[in-house]
Amino acid sequence: MTRIEFFFNVGNKLDKVAELSQRAVSKGRRMMVFGPDEAVLSELERVLWSGSALSFVPHCRAQHPLAPETPIVLDFKGEPLIHDDVLINLQHQHPPFFSRFRRLIEIVGKDEADKAQARVRYRFYRDRGYEIRTFDENGVAL
Repeated sequence: MTRIEFFFNVGNKLDKVAELSQRAVSKGRRMMVFGPDEAVLSELERVLWSGSALSFVPHCRAQHPLAPETPIVLDFKGEPLIHDDVLINLQHQHPPFFSRFRRLIEIVGKDEADKAQARVRYRFYRDRGYEIRTFDENGVAL
């Protein structure tokens, strides 16, 4: 069953994705980032490229020929699904294909609209029997 984690009160979602991507690469994991649109993924690419040379995170788009060999894959369409290891969801709704992944990470910002949408996703997963772990970036127990 998919392991689900929510990170709440994240100040900058793309910085958090970069941090999690760096951790995934260092552990030999593969990650797909499911963004809401082309613009967000382009901004994420900029963030991933802006790190130091020693912290480079290999990444590409799902349609790129090297996607099957690249640890971090970025997409907003959901096809093709290159692997089934870790999925980060940046969309407002649950990904329809999330259950094929071993782990799903939901990143939630500080604004109320984002939190309200996350609560809907949380209930969706909970009502289907998924165990959910939560982490508050402010250090507050949830």
